[in-house]
Amino acid sequence: MNESTLFLISFILYIFSAFFYFAFLFSKKIKFAKRGYWAAAIGLAIHTAALVLRIFESGHAPFTNMYESLSFFGWSAVFAYVFVEAKFKLRKAGPYYMLIVIALMALASSPLMPKEATPLVPALQSYWLWLHVSITLIGEAFFCIAFVTSIMYLKAISKEKRGIDSESGLTSEKLDSISYRVIAIGFPLFTLGGLVFGMVWAYKAWGSYWSWDPKEVWTLITWFIFALYLHTRLVMGWKGKKSAIVAIIGFLAALFTYFGVNYLLTGLHSYA
Repeated sequence: MNESTLFLISFILYIFSAFFYFAFLFSKKIKFAKRGYWAAAIGLAIHTAALVLRIFESGHAPFTNMYESLSFFGWSAVFAYVFVEAKFKLRKAGPYYMLIVIALMALASSPLMPKEATPLVPALQSYWLWLHVSITLIGEAFFCIAFVTSIMYLKAISKEKRGIDSESGLTSEKLDSISYRVIAIGFPLFTLGGLVFGMVWAYKAWGSYWSWDPKEVWTLITWFIFALYLHTRLVMGWKGKKSAIVAIIGFLAALFTYFGVNYLLTGLHSYA
């Protein structure tokens, strides 16, 4: 069984996961949420095998073109969700979050994405590639969860103002707390992978820690937004709506850093 077949199987399982989570959303039956979770977890295991096969087939890290990067981002997103779901029972977020995963996998499987593994240029033949990209994308996956929970928070607070209580136990206060906790996990990962390892690798590859490349600039902008989230929360006591809006803007900035820079701006980080 080759990498593309395993990728397809994991993609199908993620679709089933979303289906079960939506069934839970409308039926309120926990059994559907549990099936959604296990479909995602099994899909994650198969997706992991697909990435490992890709490494052996290509001889390098599984995120050197847009297809590989989207596949790994999808894997990171499911990994983060399986971890957070197991800890916080975030079942109601499942259907919306898995739609994002499906979108990433669908983009990766698009005919527009070249899937051939090609030899790396010398600058990419480094273990810093593994550290820089993998840790950055895992950090962004936790930001993705905060994006979903922050939107859910805004919806929950609107309902609570109208006197409608949450049926799932995911109150606005709990959603706000989960958003903060996942950002508290994602921020140091993003800082380490996106900035620290990125700068060290840039120095080793090009002799400069910082070159004002568009990806570097937007990574820094994203970092500042999430640093603002944590600063205003811990120092200024911000909670609730203000924090949720900052978290949403932060993930949108991360998405532009990931997609916009690659296709709209020219730089050292643009995928061919």
